[in-house]
Formats: sequence, C-alpha cells, structure tokens
Amino acid sequence: MRAMIPFPDISPEIFSITVFGFELALRWYALAYIVGIVVAWRLAVRAAGQPNLWRAETPVMSAAQIEDLLTWIILGIILGGRLGYVFFYQPGYYLQNPAEILAVWQGGMAFHGGLLGVICAGWIYTKRHQIAQLSTADLIALGVPAGLLLGRVANFINGELWGRPTEMPWGVVFPGAAAQDCAGVEGLCARHPSQLYEAGLEGLVLGLLLVWLVWWRGALKKPGLIAGTFFAGYGMARFFVEFFRQPDAQFITPENPLGLAWHVGGWGLTMGQILSTPMILLGLWLIFRARPAA
Repeated sequence: MRAMIPFPDISPEIFSITVFGFELALRWYALAYIVGIVVAWRLAVRAAGQPNLWRAETPVMSAAQIEDLLTWIILGIILGGRLGYVFFYQPGYYLQNPAEILAVWQGGMAFHGGLLGVICAGWIYTKRHQIAQLSTADLIALGVPAGLLLGRVANFINGELWGRPTEMPWGVVFPGAAAQDCAGVEGLCARHPSQLYEAGLEGLVLGLLLVWLVWWRGALKKPGLIAGTFFAGYGMARFFVEFFRQPDAQFITPENPLGLAWHVGGWGLTMGQILSTPMILLGLWLIFRARPAA
C-alpha cells in the first residue's frame, strides 16, 4: 500500500454568527487577505521609517502616504483579481453571464489580475502625487509575499487549487468528487499539495529574500531592484509549480489531458506559465537596470 497523507479536518470557516437572521462567517481565505494586507502595510511603514535604507536618507513616502495608498491597493486587488479571473480563465462563461462578473462572494480570484490591479492603482496614485514610481513599486513588492504565503495556506485549508495526481509519499488525499476523479488511479487518489509548494516558494522563500535585500543589502537605494526581484522570483516559482498544479477544468480535454492553454504537438504552457513569463522578463529587466538613485 503506497503512502499518502489524509486531508486535515479543518473547517474553511473560523467561526460564524447569526445576526438578524443572516449568517455571517469569517473564513480563513478572508483572514489571509486581511492579515496579508496588514503585514505588507507594516513592513512598508517600517522601511519608510528608516532613512538609512534609502538613497540620501530620504524615504520615497511618509507613513501617512502609505496608508493613503493602501486604500487604492485594496481596490486594485479586489477589482483586478476578479476581472483577471473572469478574462484569463473563464471569459466564455462570464460573457454569457455578465451579471455574475462582480459576484466575488461566489469565489474566483486570479493573482495575475490582482497584480495588474495593484500596478494600475499604484501608477495612478504616484502620478497624482508626483512620487517616484520605481521606489514605490519596491515598497509595495516588499510586503506581497506575506499575503501569498497566507493565501496559499488558506487555499490548502479550503481544499482548492490542488495539484496533479502523484505517488510521492507526501501526496494529499483531498476531499470531493473532483479531487478524487483521477484517470487510471484505483482507490484513493493522492495529489501534490501544490498550494503549499507555492506558499513556501512564492511566500516564505521570496519574502525572506526581499527582507534580506532591503535590511542587509541596501536594495532600496537601487530603485526597481526589489520590484524586479519580486516579479522574477514569483514568476519563476509559479512557472515551476505549474508542472505540479492541476489546471483549471475548462482547459482539460481528452486531446489535452495536461490542460495546456497553448500547445503544439503535445508540448506547451499552462495559463499560469503563460501569465508568469512576462513577469520573469520584466523582473530581470528591472534587476539589470537597477542602479543607485541619483
């Protein structure tokens, strides 16, 4: 009998209460967003509060400006994440059901869409207030891995976004008919816990790298270096994990069992890899062009 790990019995809801006949619940995924945003905010405020980390000991933003920007970022995350999911992963369905596009409570958010939303929000804010954009991007990027770490752990607790079937001893038996629908597998089907792979690479490892670069290598004195490291680091981590992550069902067909969004002759890329490739290229470009601010 091959080794596998049973899925832990953790409820997606932390607690729920009934108010005037309506049930209100706090879910791990929502808590991950909240805590991730708070950690990112505090990291940015701490970095901005240490002039020695910046060129000419002049931080790009004040604590008050960071708090003001935070509102824009939250809107960018929600709108961008939802619209990214709609247009990147299920455009056909939502074109037929446009009333459901903004129904975020039904689930469906895309990181790449949320990233674009944050970029747009940051660009508008810095343009309006005439703040250095690359240094602001560095400050924002510094805190993103914390949210990724918590968000992917919440995905695991929710039993969603699991990986492809595996015979490795750390394979997890995720609940639900969809997770147990594994062609050619008899009995229980174990899958890669790809959510935890992403939590470790995109969250913990990348987050520690950025903190080290900021507080021990003076990276904020080179505008674009932290943002570039984040883009390239996330892109490479996500590209790698896509080999183990189960693609969205709409991409899987009998002729395309690997769920590749683009393929020729059986070789190709998943949607996650396609969206991550520009991030890697942009990140490398920012890293190579980063130099101490004048």
